[in-house]
Amino acid sequence: MITIESILKEHSFFKDLPSKYFDFIVGCASNAVFKKGEVILKEGQSADKFYVIRGGLVAIYIDQRRQNPIQTIKEGDILGWSWLIPPYRYRFSAEAVENTRAVVLDGKCLREKCEKNSDLGYELLKRLMSVFTQRLEATRLQLLDVYSINVENK
Repeated sequence: MITIESILKEHSFFKDLPSKYFDFIVGCASNAVFKKGEVILKEGQSADKFYVIRGGLVAIYIDQRRQNPIQTIKEGDILGWSWLIPPYRYRFSAEAVENTRAVVLDGKCLREKCEKNSDLGYELLKRLMSVFTQRLEATRLQLLDVYSINVENK
């Protein structure tokens, strides 16, 4: 039987996380389905959710540049890292490009558990730093593409 706990334990973001933390994490988790075109999170809103994408595609974008996504993520990726970083507001928006399944983790619930258990908080923060780095690199590469197009057109 597939459970949220088994899904999370097999996910690369949670790989090698000590088993003792899964009871805390699973207590904050639920399943969700987003239809094509549905906005999953909105730039500037309270960051109260964290998503583990189980299937589908999601475009991450800045509201003013919606037509040019920063990145498209898929099964195996995570979305919504702002739940752990004050002021707990989403820095980007995200929309389902196709029907998408996800495990949704309640950010406030997780923050409270991290405050009570700093070892868990540190483990999750280290893992989120990897996501930050990937997203920053994706944005950097896009800027390089935009810059090189603008230079070539002059």
